[in-house]
Amino acid sequence: MAGYDKTMNAPAPCVILNEPQLAENIGAVARVMANFGLADLRLVRPRDGWPQPRAWANASGADWPLDGARICRTLAEAIGDLNLVLATTARPREASLPVLTPREAAARLRAGADQGWASGLLFGGERAGLEADDVALCQAIITVPVDPRFHSLNLAQAVAVCAYEWRVAHAPGAPEAFGEATAPAGQAAVLGFYEQLEGELDAGGFFHPPEKRASMVRNLRIAFGRSGLTDQEVRTLRGVVTALAKGRGRVLAKLAAAKAKGGAAKPRP
Repeated sequence: MAGYDKTMNAPAPCVILNEPQLAENIGAVARVMANFGLADLRLVRPRDGWPQPRAWANASGADWPLDGARICRTLAEAIGDLNLVLATTARPREASLPVLTPREAAARLRAGADQGWASGLLFGGERAGLEADDVALCQAIITVPVDPRFHSLNLAQAVAVCAYEWRVAHAPGAPEAFGEATAPAGQAAVLGFYEQLEGELDAGGFFHPPEKRASMVRNLRIAFGRSGLTDQEVRTLRGVVTALAKGRGRVLAKLAAAKAKGGAAKPRP
């Protein structure tokens, strides 16, 4: 389950580090999380394994995010129980998703928290950041408005900016959050829909030519991710895909039966 900020009585976003490299940076992230009331830390394939004593040394006593860190083999595993995932990246990377400032993202996270949604902030590794396929699993992008002459933030700095805005959005006297909204589906359900849809599209020969499959899959995921599908919408879409697959199966069965009988009857003149 995602974290909970007891000081503000609200569901707090988890922090997901995708393929982090340096233990010192992980420790610095834990320190920042503790500063701003976040505790749920998820590490996807840390380069040097886990645990790493240098992370605790660099956390300066903020041990609880590290002690409870969840280690995940895949990004899909890390976000499976979340309703809303926001990706932090310096540029959209061809992803047609909403682009938010950290303050706008905090408002969206607060609106979700008020509805009890589980949410997460996704950060890429120090060397290369997030890949396009990673961003395609999210519902929006957070871009920090830094000076274009030097736009590089280290990992803990990026977490600090987003965590600070989250804290301010929930502080006493903060502006009212957005109105009531329907909760997005859990990401595990969304990923299940993606896999079902892509499997049927593979069977139907949609991904052609084969070398373009990856980009076509990514574009489909971005299109659905941008819409913020609810649980009911995911179930409906899965039903649509199942019905279409059954329909195609019946057609193929009829064609096979006709072929077995020597071919379909010739049309009358």
